[in-house]
Amino acid sequence: MLVMLLSVVIGLVVFALLALLIVWKGYTRTVNTLVALDQRCETAFADIDVYLKHRHNLIPGLVEVVKGVAGHEKTLVLGIAEARADALAAMAPSAKLKAERDLSNKVTTLLATAETYPELRAIPEFAQLRGQLVECENHITASRRFFNLAIEEYNVSLRQWPGSYVATKRRMSSRQPYDLGIERVLVDEPLAFAF
Repeated sequence: MLVMLLSVVIGLVVFALLALLIVWKGYTRTVNTLVALDQRCETAFADIDVYLKHRHNLIPGLVEVVKGVAGHEKTLVLGIAEARADALAAMAPSAKLKAERDLSNKVTTLLATAETYPELRAIPEFAQLRGQLVECENHITASRRFFNLAIEEYNVSLRQWPGSYVATKRRMSSRQPYDLGIERVLVDEPLAFAF
């Protein structure tokens, strides 16, 4: 009888240890998955950041060309210079997003204004800078799309069980998608004016 009781106790202990091992394995797998998804979000944002920096490098040349032809557009040119400085200085993701949104709006306005100056459109440097800016915007759009997909996957994992439990214990929070707040204006196509 004692042997039978001892074998039952040993069986329960083994069962409890196996159950604990399975729970621990599930917890660590969930933690590792969430960390990997979080890192994917960081990497995707770094891709966007590279193209944003490239765009920041293109803007001074574009501003100089516009200033040379349309010098009286001083308010617009100063606005772009300030928006670029704000975007470069922004460190927090939310501040960076706001600054980049403002910069995008001002660059779009500059390109729309530039269309009213035929002599500006005839300058090869302007056409080259505009083409590079269009290419850069396309890369930003593609990178933003990948970033937003990574964010979506991460946020969904945080809402599902056991991710929600692990996220609560490890103080992981959801991330915001990168949204410029406006639909992307096609800067590669000239504006059409009807009279």
